[in-house]
Amino acid sequence: MQPILKVYGLGKEYLIGSLEGSESTIRGALTRAFRSPLRALRGGGTERIWALRDVSFDAMPGDVIGVLGKNGAGKSTLLKILSRITEPTNGRVELYGRVGCLLEVGTGFHQELTGRENVYLNGAILGMRKADIARQFDEIVAFAEVEKFIDTPVKRYSSGMYLRLAFAVAAFLESEILLVDEVLAVGDAAFQKRCLGKMRDVSASGRTVLFVSHNMAAIESLCTRCLYISNGRAEGLGVPHEVIGRYLSAEAMPRAAAMSLESHPNRQARSEVLMRSLLLTGDGARSAAAIRMGGGLSIEVKYRSDQRAFSPVLGLVIKNNYGLSVFGINNRIVPGFQFETLSREGTITIHLRDLPLMPDTYSVDLHFGDPYFDYDVIYDATTFEVLTSDVFGNGKLPGAECGPIFWPASWTYSPAPQ
Repeated sequence: MQPILKVYGLGKEYLIGSLEGSESTIRGALTRAFRSPLRALRGGGTERIWALRDVSFDAMPGDVIGVLGKNGAGKSTLLKILSRITEPTNGRVELYGRVGCLLEVGTGFHQELTGRENVYLNGAILGMRKADIARQFDEIVAFAEVEKFIDTPVKRYSSGMYLRLAFAVAAFLESEILLVDEVLAVGDAAFQKRCLGKMRDVSASGRTVLFVSHNMAAIESLCTRCLYISNGRAEGLGVPHEVIGRYLSAEAMPRAAAMSLESHPNRQARSEVLMRSLLLTGDGARSAAAIRMGGGLSIEVKYRSDQRAFSPVLGLVIKNNYGLSVFGINNRIVPGFQFETLSREGTITIHLRDLPLMPDTYSVDLHFGDPYFDYDVIYDATTFEVLTSDVFGNGKLPGAECGPIFWPASWTYSPAPQ
């Protein structure tokens, strides 16, 4: 079987401070001169940056490739080149099929045309016959749930209606390659689930999908491979679980994993016992201030006592974004972790396993003392982030209405006696 998509050494360079495509035109030069006459006299002062650099990969029919990377990494630029919206600076792309894309809400829609007219316009752009578009039309409208408004100009649509119709057009019209950029970032939960289901159907029919998203659970569930892009370069291509792990380690981890506590502004009382520094580590003992759902987190605190040796107790309270306590724990109350009298300086670590926290940012209050009393307390000592992961193995997560934690469970069933 031959690849349906081949990308060789793809690069895209932009000029900061210029309008692409107007550099060599008289109109472009006059416009720049009127906007900034001093800059025009100095010769423009533009800066060159590479949005993509030397990206190569291929895709087979039926592949679903998740494209990962932080904002500004070059993901959207890649999809714009593949959809022929933007020309590459160097390298080449070989496409062996029609390309449908949803890069922004309503990409390719004409504002003055009705929903019906835009469906036929997009199909014609893909090279489809009117009869083929008509055969898919009812399914498109039903999926988008815009039956009452299909003959209304799309400029009067709400953003949700616009998005639903745009996705339905991209997914149902018979393109061999489907490019989808952050469609799950907009729309309600029910629509997002339907989008994922439709992309699975598209893949099962032998069509190829490139899917840009920050939803790790969706990517891990849906995709057969992942492409990780960092600073415009392809840093990894392979099995979703492995590439997602590499991405989270390299880029999703904030720099606040290690910090000094000696001058922390939220310290409540300074005594002879002082928490000096803090280190957060995730699974694999990597320094990290972000973990995946269901992962482990260790909080290591170095302390110093100016007056005496004692048996250290470290406790914490984890709070959600609203400042509400989710849970707290300390080694006063957990049997087997009361330490003998130790030196005046040392390190104590709390190891939290299999944290059942939903995706969010959480803050940590720290309490440090001995078996009877807290000597040092720091509220909101640090924060960490919990990132989505396919914890149930099906790409689905509980809704936000279910609270800040998820909990593994099992079910049994017994039929009623006859």
